Amino acid sequence: MQSKEHWDKVYSTKPTDGVSWYQEHAESSLRLIQQAGVSSSAEIIDVGGGASTLVDDLIAHGFTHLSVLDLSAAALAATKQRLGSRANEVRWIVGDITDVPLPPLSYDVWHDRAVFHFLTAEAERAAYVEAVLRCVKPGGFVIVATFSEDGPTQCSGLPVKRYTADELHDEFGAPFELLRHEKEEHHTPFGTTQNFVYCFCRKS
Repeated sequence: MQSKEHWDKVYSTKPTDGVSWYQEHAESSLRLIQQAGVSSSAEIIDVGGGASTLVDDLIAHGFTHLSVLDLSAAALAATKQRLGSRANEVRWIVGDITDVPLPPLSYDVWHDRAVFHFLTAEAERAAYVEAVLRCVKPGGFVIVATFSEDGPTQCSGLPVKRYTADELHDEFGAPFELLRHEKEEHHTPFGTTQNFVYCFCRKS
């Protein structure tokens, strides 16, 4: 996984809406979480949530058990500042998803937009999938979005691994039933387009 220092520098030197992955609203992510049909008290973790506004919208839609994990404390600090007093409603976790200790069988929904594609080493991806297996409840939902096969080859100056929907699902394997997949054309603040693929799975 890329260094904490790299991501802290990004979020300390750029405004949160001045990075390529910024979304005013994470519409695809929110819609898929809602389509999971979980209750407002479901345990939801946003992996690599950083300065994403997804947590704002989840709070606004009445979800009450939210965790946001990111390698960068600076990214989480920006989100806490934006949320103000509502930040107290969220569990904030600073750590590398490939080795951070998370509670087992705790999450009803695991969401990740644009972390998994940074895991270019097989061992990193295996550790990530093991974390999902360990931490998501049986019958829980896993939503992972990466650059698609026609997406960028790097992001924030770092290499990424691109996926088709089948390739992305294959990384997680048989324990995860693929419910649906979809593409997204993300329009960056700089007027460019990045192609993403989302896989929406259920843990057996």
